[in-house]
Amino acid sequence: MKRWQADAALLATALLWGGAFVAQREVEGVIPPLTFVAARFAISAVALAPFAAVEARRAAAPLDARSWRLGIGIALTLFVGSALQQVGLATTTATNGGFLTACYVALTPLAVWLLSGRPPRPIVALACTLAVAGAWLLASGGGPAQPLTIGDGLIALSDFAWALGIAWTPMFLARSPRPFTLAFLEYAVCGALAAVAAPAFETIRAADFVAGLVPLLYAGVISGAVAFTLTIVAQRYTPPAEAALVLSLESVFAAVAGAILLGERLTAPATAGCALILFSVLMVEFGGPLLLRLKSAGLGGRESGRAARPGEARLRLPKAARPRRRARLHALGKPS
Repeated sequence: MKRWQADAALLATALLWGGAFVAQREVEGVIPPLTFVAARFAISAVALAPFAAVEARRAAAPLDARSWRLGIGIALTLFVGSALQQVGLATTTATNGGFLTACYVALTPLAVWLLSGRPPRPIVALACTLAVAGAWLLASGGGPAQPLTIGDGLIALSDFAWALGIAWTPMFLARSPRPFTLAFLEYAVCGALAAVAAPAFETIRAADFVAGLVPLLYAGVISGAVAFTLTIVAQRYTPPAEAALVLSLESVFAAVAGAILLGERLTAPATAGCALILFSVLMVEFGGPLLLRLKSAGLGGRESGRAARPGEARLRLPKAARPRRRARLHALGKPS
């Protein structure tokens, strides 16, 4: 897979996740949060199991201990992020929840820096800042934020889990290029942990699953088994910070889906926020490569300019021509 194909896969994921926000909002009050997390990732695990099995049979070697630890760690970030986000969305406003969910974009470069020791490129750091500003405009419409609640704190904590999971994923794939295995492991562990925790905090009824079946299937198959797996495959080729930026378009697609499917209205500041997020993604996708090409062209021009200097031309004469040149200069009485 080439870089542009990986970025296209992340863009498709952002589109599908944007639609998942509508599904999650539809299921609020129908299926309890932890029960919803358990059910959706159980569906994702079942859907992906055949692909993981084929990948395991074709693998040159089984996962080593380090890969297992990384995979389980990434699965834990998925569980913590999903559970905190789902519970938080039920106890906060849409304005605060939408903004705080997007803040993982700014945390991802920091997580990569802490784990690898590589600071983010300046253009990436700037783009992440612009994306967070765009998310604030999109979520709040440019107005004052709503009073903070416990749900806001839970969603803010989930951002740390999302950022850590995105930063860890390329590390796993560098050791074991088995994206379907990682995805299945994440879904299975996350679904199992949520299934254990749900009965302790929630009342589970079969009628709830029937009432929320359509959004549950969308979240489990489309948002989970398809979209989330695409992010894992793509992160083998797209750096984590850039991947997080492309995925931040999820909030833009969610706003558009809400306007189309739920009749919600996009205000002028919210539209400006969408444009700012899109600009931040395009800045990294095309601005960085363009700067590199311009820099290379400038260096090439300077080298070409140096090549035209008289004192350097003779250094590039073919070796066979050098004796003849010295002979002519000697005949003219000039030093060689």
